[in-house]
Amino acid sequence: MSITAVPLKPVKRRVLVYLWAGIAVAAVGAAALAVQTPVDPAATFLAHNARNKGVKQTPSGLQYQVLTPGTGAPPTDQDVALVNYEGKFVDGTVFDKSQRPFPVPLGEHAVVPGFEEALSLIPKGGKYRVWIKPSLAYGDTARPGMPAHSTLVFDIEMLDFLSKAAVQQLQQQQQMQQQMMQQGGGAPGGMPPGAMPGAPAGVPGGAPGGAIPQGN
Repeated sequence: MSITAVPLKPVKRRVLVYLWAGIAVAAVGAAALAVQTPVDPAATFLAHNARNKGVKQTPSGLQYQVLTPGTGAPPTDQDVALVNYEGKFVDGTVFDKSQRPFPVPLGEHAVVPGFEEALSLIPKGGKYRVWIKPSLAYGDTARPGMPAHSTLVFDIEMLDFLSKAAVQQLQQQQQMQQQMMQQGGGAPGGMPPGAMPGAPAGVPGGAPGGAIPQGN
């Protein structure tokens, strides 16, 4: 049995012209939309950075790299962390650096969210490099020396951490010693053994170098 092929009718040249013209218009429209779509430099940088060796990312979008592992468990919201840190922009410009070991109480929004989350990852003796996206830092708010939509890069070293209860007890002991000195008796003043340096009396911690503001 033979099958008779039914050829397609030839397409008129005018129809082909319209077809190709329509494809060209669609391509131009897509290109125009691509041009109009704003490019997010922070998102572009972080997407590229996430592919670098050793860089990990948390569900919030915080990126980190372990420089020195450290030992034991990291601090919790019940602790005050004692850290050294250096903050840079992605171009390497340093905008802040701790001059001495700095105490940060966790769980109290004393620092921007990304910095506090980073502290909750670092065990004692560990040193991490973290990349904090704008929404976990200052967002679209510009500050002196801090452009809006800035991605922040921190090297953070976890020197030690103590429970808030222990820190409070040490502060109370220090206050008692100071009162005894003012009254002309008692042991010489100064930080009691094991106290965390840099913590102002009655207030364990604050914002690193004044550059990391209290979170919302």
